[in-house]
Amino acid sequence: MDNVADKQRNRKWDDEADIIVVGFGASGAAAALEAAQQGASVLVVDRFHGGGATAASGGIVYAGGGTKYQKAAGYEDTPENMYRYLKQEVGDVVTDETLRLFCEQSPGMIDWLDRAGVPFEGSMCPFKTSYPTDKYYLYFSGNENHTRYKANAKPVPRGHRARGKGISGLTLFHGMEKAVRKQQGVRVRCQTRVDRLVFGDNGQVIGVEGVSISRGITSRLHGAISYINAKANTYAPPAAMVLHSIDKLIIRVMGRPYCARARKAVILAAGGFIFDKQMVKECAPIYLSCLPLGTYGDDGAGIRMGVSAGGVTSHMDKISAWRFYVPPEAMMQGVLVDKKAQRICSEDLYGGKQGDYIASSGGYAYLIFDSATYKEAVSKIGEQCAAFQKLTMIPMLRLTRKKANSFKALAAKIKVSPEALEQTMSQYNAIASKKAPDAMGKTEKRFVPQDKPPFYAVDCSLSSKSGIPTASLTLGGLVVNEKTSQVLRGDGSSIDRLYAVGRNAVGVCSNGYFASGVSISDCIFSGRRAGKHAASLPAK
Repeated sequence: MDNVADKQRNRKWDDEADIIVVGFGASGAAAALEAAQQGASVLVVDRFHGGGATAASGGIVYAGGGTKYQKAAGYEDTPENMYRYLKQEVGDVVTDETLRLFCEQSPGMIDWLDRAGVPFEGSMCPFKTSYPTDKYYLYFSGNENHTRYKANAKPVPRGHRARGKGISGLTLFHGMEKAVRKQQGVRVRCQTRVDRLVFGDNGQVIGVEGVSISRGITSRLHGAISYINAKANTYAPPAAMVLHSIDKLIIRVMGRPYCARARKAVILAAGGFIFDKQMVKECAPIYLSCLPLGTYGDDGAGIRMGVSAGGVTSHMDKISAWRFYVPPEAMMQGVLVDKKAQRICSEDLYGGKQGDYIASSGGYAYLIFDSATYKEAVSKIGEQCAAFQKLTMIPMLRLTRKKANSFKALAAKIKVSPEALEQTMSQYNAIASKKAPDAMGKTEKRFVPQDKPPFYAVDCSLSSKSGIPTASLTLGGLVVNEKTSQVLRGDGSSIDRLYAVGRNAVGVCSNGYFASGVSISDCIFSGRRAGKHAASLPAK
């Protein structure tokens, strides 16, 4: 994307504000709301109608350190305990100072969202799940209970699900959206695609350029398509591709040039790049077979704009693959094997963590289990699975699973070495029957022999088409100043008046996705940080 120098002193601006926020998902909403609360005027522009990947998500906010909902559920947590757990997951992708601040501000973040109108509840989910049913809104959303992690930090639930029926992403976003639209000093302009940054004579960022659709029949048609596409992206990808082609045609034919001036700063909050297949191919091609999570706005445009200003990127090869086969909780009793029929990892790890292991093993994986586990899992579908989980689990367990009376016969069906599978299962069952600790750390409750025929196999490969899609999202992006969210150059200096937040930037979850809700938490954390700092700048 070419830099565009503003050498026309009499440039005509269509709009202006102290701060322009590009993208209206969780990070953009947080940045806009915080900046306005600090007294700045804010213009939010979004390619569609807002929501981004947040609205398409489960609406989980990873929070701890002693939130009121943790306390209501009877759990005690501290920022230090939260830090000790997260340090094991986050590594050195952010400094210890930033991670500690993330933990210290966590209870206040939930209070801030409460005031913004996002509803939460402290009803604790009593079973292991990747997403709770509508009865529960607090759960262990990561690896806190895993043997290897709880040795260093007390297990405490930190998955705060926005209270709402079904998938709560829209509930979470709508709460933030209403707060933004009600906030004095904020204007939202949707159906406006930003294509490039505008630079002043001194090289500073002074605005944005793109195209916008005026109100009318065209606007309503484009709005309807983008609304349908928000769901079609996940549940009907082929239909979404057709609709997206129409969307691009409408913008190309009916869009009008749009230029807006930022008196203080531009904040890039335009999401990741999972919908740009070329970028995914260049950075981590093994994930091309996964189902992209988000919207067609997650095409890397925000990252490219930051690079056009001199910014650098990092962790672009970090993409999360969500390989969920729990709930039902009993499925953790199975044995996850690779193409060589070797065990891959502990089967009770968080699905995003398992996805990392599967990708490292070449993308192929099958979960092997016996008839006892099968019967227990099937009996718990109604109780433990949310409606959308039933849509995948029932066909997977009833229709697409492989079944055989011996491991040798099962190996033939999943195309692995019969000798290797028999050896793997024999070793696993021998250790489990002795009640000895699992070398990979699986919890004792679910480390049980799988030795009662018939035996079953469920396809857990990244490219699986057997019932459970592998959703994916990108985690890398622009390198930023961890105190301000300003985009950094290669020499480590901050680019004046340009910020990047959420999945446009490297953040807390950029080393790997280890718990549901951690990306949204990072979006809010980084968005508020950027909004506050940008608001403090002098206007020009």
